Amino acid sequence: MSTAALTAGVTALGTTVLGQASAESSRPQGRLPREVWIASVSQTGMSANTPQQMVQNVIALMEKSTAYHPDVICLPEVFMTNRVNQRLSLTEQVDVSSELLKDIMAFAKTHQCYVICPMMSRDDERVYNIAVVIDRQGNRVGEYRKIYIPDEELAQNIAPGPLLPPVFKTDFGVIGIQICFDCNWNTGWEALRKQGAEMIFWPSAYSGGKVINTRAWLNRCVVVTSTWEISKICDIAGETVAQTGNWDRNLVIASVNLEKAIFPTWPNNRYFDQIRAKYGRKLNMITYHEEQWTIIESLSADLRVADVLKEFNIRTVEKWLHDAEVIGNERRS
Repeated sequence: MSTAALTAGVTALGTTVLGQASAESSRPQGRLPREVWIASVSQTGMSANTPQQMVQNVIALMEKSTAYHPDVICLPEVFMTNRVNQRLSLTEQVDVSSELLKDIMAFAKTHQCYVICPMMSRDDERVYNIAVVIDRQGNRVGEYRKIYIPDEELAQNIAPGPLLPPVFKTDFGVIGIQICFDCNWNTGWEALRKQGAEMIFWPSAYSGGKVINTRAWLNRCVVVTSTWEISKICDIAGETVAQTGNWDRNLVIASVNLEKAIFPTWPNNRYFDQIRAKYGRKLNMITYHEEQWTIIESLSADLRVADVLKEFNIRTVEKWLHDAEVIGNERRS
């Protein structure tokens, strides 16, 4: 896959593969082709005297995840200057964040993982609350700029980003980012999903709670949060895979399988017996009876969900809704 954001609002550097070679060479045996290991940091209870000290504390947490060979690590919103005793002006926050980003990039290169690194950044005279995407080689490949800005950030003259958020192609799938206050609007999440995002990262000051699980369910994608409080990983069914808490306060690590799809249960339930008889343990199907949606997941390295859906002429929920919208608009006009 080529490096790049697929649309506006991103600074992309080149068109090289985002870590594919290193991903293949470091993939432990027995992993499914689209099994993704994720680590996420929480800043619960953390403090530091300086941004430099905070970054080193966070890197120490990231180091604890390396036994799992994480494919991607997500860090909290503006974590470098959050909960730091040293008082910094906005200009100083921007300058120190730019310098300390190099330490995070070095970590990504050493451990061959992607990192979502939030920070303050300046472009000409405007300051943005952003999240930088770093690839497995430690390259800065793009950034997302927070779309919706709360009162306290507006008071600091922090600028809103473009309404159309970028997506990024990685060696494990297409990803997107939203930040904190963005959670209150549907537009960014829906735009990312329509562009093919399979995993959306949400660095934030607050935890989000049920809203995050709902975002995952409604957009049928994995959502990873990294916050100043609780951090968690949600799968496409909106269920929490893992989260930080009393016993694991600052780091959560878990895997997800992106070889999954959601389709309408009816009338496709007429194929269930045939699918189960043919593929058995190679596939897992879970039906949500009240919603009348079914999730299909491949548990075999040689079986793609798209091929099974094509074989039985089953449309995903995305395709089903898209077709209904197109036909409805044609007949409405």
